[in-house]
Order: sequence, then structure tokens, then C-alpha cells
Amino acid sequence: MKLTKDQVKHVAKLANLPVTEEEEEKYSEQLSKILDYIDQLNQVDTSDVEPTFNVSGQTNVQSEDKLGVCLPQDDALSNAPKKENGFFVTKGVFDNE
Repeated sequence: MKLTKDQVKHVAKLANLPVTEEEEEKYSEQLSKILDYIDQLNQVDTSDVEPTFNVSGQTNVQSEDKLGVCLPQDDALSNAPKKENGFFVTKGVFDNE
């Protein structure tokens, strides 16, 4: 599939990329080759191939999600430079503190 310079200009405009006349010609050729390769891949018969989500067969080992001993709130706040009503006090995102 051969892309025209106008199509390359259109894609560049959508991507907000400035391109020169020389780049338009260069990208037209390069993108056309990419589209030709994708067309070749689309012609391959994959009807007997099962979809895969993990080609290595490895899985993550995760521990069971269960409740355990929690740190008491007073201990968690013990080293906080600022605290108020049982919470950490931090600089606000939009404050000038």
C-alpha cells in the first residue's frame, strides 16, 4: 500500500508533528513499507493457532491474601513530624504552605 504525501501530512497534523517536504517523501516510503509488511502478516493463516497471553508459561507466585497483625495507629504516627486527628499532615498539592 503506497501512502501519498498528503496522507503523511494528514497523519503528521493529527500527531501535531511538523514535517518538511523531504521528510514527507521519506516517511511516505517508510510507512508504505511498514503497511506492506503488515499486509503480509495479515495474509498468514492463523486459524489453527490458539491465542496466547503468556508465551513463556511462567506465572507469578503470590502469597495468599489474608489478614495479619497490623501496626497500631499511634506507632505508625510516632515519627511523623506533623500529625493531626490521627492522620499524617503533609503539604497540600495546591497549597502554598
